[in-house]
Amino acid sequence: MDAFTSTSKTASNEGFGRFVVEVASLLTLVTVKKLAVLLNFSPAEIDIIERDPIPGYQFLSALREKGFICEESISPLIDSLNSSDLHGIAENVMKSFRRNITRSHPQRDLTSDIQGKKEHFLKEIRETYEDICNGVQPVPYLRQRLMCVDNVFTDSGLEYFHKQGGTTGEGMWGKLDSYNSIFIDPRFLQAMVFLILGEPGYGKSTLALQYAYDWCKRSLSSPLKEVEILIFLRLRYLKGLASIFSAIKQFLLPCDSRLSESDIEDIILNCNSKVIVLDGFDEYLSSDNANSDVTKIISRQMFRDFRVILTTRPSSIPTRLSYKTEKLRLIGFDKQSRERYILKAVVDCNSEAAAKIVQRLQQNPVLADICQVPLFFVMFAHLTYEKETSFDSVLDSVTSFFRYVVSCFYEHIQIKTGSYNTATATSRCATTHHQLNKLAFESLQGKNQRLVWRKDTLIEKIGKIKYNELVEIGILVEENVMTIVDDPGTSAADHIQRRTDVTFYHKLFCEWYAAHYVADYVTGPYASNLQKFFELLSPFSLQYVYRIACGLNPAAAEKIIHYLHSIEGGDKFAILCILEQTGKVDKIKDIIRRMCSQGIIISGHESLLLQRSTMQLLEIAGRNEIPIEYLILSNCLQSVDLATGSIRITSGLALSSKTPVSLLQISMTNREITEDEAIAILEFSSMCPSIRGLRYWGCVPPVSFRCGSTLSTLKSRGATVWWRWDEYSPRYYLNLQSGRWENICDQSEPTANDFEQMPRGSRQES
Repeated sequence: MDAFTSTSKTASNEGFGRFVVEVASLLTLVTVKKLAVLLNFSPAEIDIIERDPIPGYQFLSALREKGFICEESISPLIDSLNSSDLHGIAENVMKSFRRNITRSHPQRDLTSDIQGKKEHFLKEIRETYEDICNGVQPVPYLRQRLMCVDNVFTDSGLEYFHKQGGTTGEGMWGKLDSYNSIFIDPRFLQAMVFLILGEPGYGKSTLALQYAYDWCKRSLSSPLKEVEILIFLRLRYLKGLASIFSAIKQFLLPCDSRLSESDIEDIILNCNSKVIVLDGFDEYLSSDNANSDVTKIISRQMFRDFRVILTTRPSSIPTRLSYKTEKLRLIGFDKQSRERYILKAVVDCNSEAAAKIVQRLQQNPVLADICQVPLFFVMFAHLTYEKETSFDSVLDSVTSFFRYVVSCFYEHIQIKTGSYNTATATSRCATTHHQLNKLAFESLQGKNQRLVWRKDTLIEKIGKIKYNELVEIGILVEENVMTIVDDPGTSAADHIQRRTDVTFYHKLFCEWYAAHYVADYVTGPYASNLQKFFELLSPFSLQYVYRIACGLNPAAAEKIIHYLHSIEGGDKFAILCILEQTGKVDKIKDIIRRMCSQGIIISGHESLLLQRSTMQLLEIAGRNEIPIEYLILSNCLQSVDLATGSIRITSGLALSSKTPVSLLQISMTNREITEDEAIAILEFSSMCPSIRGLRYWGCVPPVSFRCGSTLSTLKSRGATVWWRWDEYSPRYYLNLQSGRWENICDQSEPTANDFEQMPRGSRQES
């Protein structure tokens, strides 16, 4: 040992000694006993600590002897304090540690040391991101077709919520030019948290991974090339980990990395520009833990200089969000997005092959609707192009689509092993998985859903044969995970261990198996208190569980639909569940006719699921010439596309001019409508042959309209256009000849001053 090393070691010991003395005074006997129990001290050891005149010092000395704390790390102590909700003490302990250890190395150039560690850290996480980004499987069993996320990502549609009226929650959705707009658009310069919402299968994880790829590759077209550090974490793997630094250590660094958690913290604190991408809050096991670092980050109690990107389902929005949060959403694949994806990721720019896939999709309107969900479309496109044999199937529901996909998985493996025949493929697909079905159902209950299992635990529950089969076909996915073991008595060599965790290829497959359990249970001999049973899984957050259960078992569908009719908003969702049984509408025409005779409302406050259900209802009514008494678009009008004859609502869905509605009402709370917007609505109404009335409600329309063919068309049809602020205000009819409003009582015209006196919010952007 040279003189410098000897001096440095002595100084380090002295610094650590000062740290122990300082911290001992912070720890009361009550605190020490609580921590000792958490760290599995024996009763005899706790007794020795209790009898010591300075219990805090005795406790810390014992921790040092056990190897829990040393000059390099005190993570077990900090984690125990945080687990005991002693965050103030934990912060003071960490400050003391940094202060004394830094002072013990006066000869060291700390800036240089941190810079070296930072470069090493960035190199290691970039290597991790490269492995993840190059391991994308569009179809699980096609392992030979591992692709880079940049080759499959399609910038398909991201919208932002444009707030109106301060903190009232009112606002409107607007389209972003690109997924990179959140970093460069002037409207987001002050935003620090971006909440990206997406229904299941809409590409939340792919988008999150694309951000990691852009940073990793320093893409010249990406604003992330200027960001010094980007942290990307999949939240489903943070099994109760309170510390974000522990999560980074376990999931982003190699198991032989020499960087400690305290090193990681120092590195991050010494970076200038920072972004953290947290994927899958809806799968986060500690979503209710107010003391976890993840919760602190999204509420800006921690990492305040980070820009945070958080993805989740609309049904799982965090309650503790910073007021500087911008809300965004993914709206799925439109026709152009599908074609771009096929050319880019499926057929390698072969336009002829792409046309065949598009043609098959266009031949089946139900399949085309299902494939608005990017995950479904991606699997359909690749299976259509890649399948070695023909597999004829009528895809007229989500259930039949999933059954087709799963059958393809089994078929592929059998072809690969030379054991394929249609009967065997079908029977293997239909193989019961009672234990897996139950496990999937139980894992989706409550807010803290469990979607990751240890390999040995899952094998024990479902059996090794079925486990191996599901891994082989790609429905279950194995991932090697590093874990840090701090149990007393663990040797230094065993401190860092590797284990195999297992999850579903996608959460939708978990819902597929859970649906089997629901279908079996509600029709089984032991079914009781079905109301309580259905409440275990919300139909609006787990729509596919109920839709598929209805498609699997008509008897189960009857009970599910009966339950849906008893809850608010359930009537609309029930339509989708009924369609799952046969894909045909013969049995539900009377139900649709009854609902249409009562009038239909689409509200901007409804979920995408309910809006899509309503649109499905309107399409069925149109195809079967079922008249709709009235249709109210309440705070959900986005724009009018006269070229296609449609109204686009805020969810991204479109209402066709062929919809057989008699009265169309546009309701907007405290909204001013421009003349161009109002005329576009009038022109749309003139394109709808069934419309006999148009009314504006709760908004401020233009004082007058330019006269033209649109007003003449409505007049010749005998249609009426009227406007009312609320139920107590006068009703004004539009004179379709003069283009001016007239009071229904005395035919007087409202003045410009009358319009100016009406309350209104800011004009919203389309």
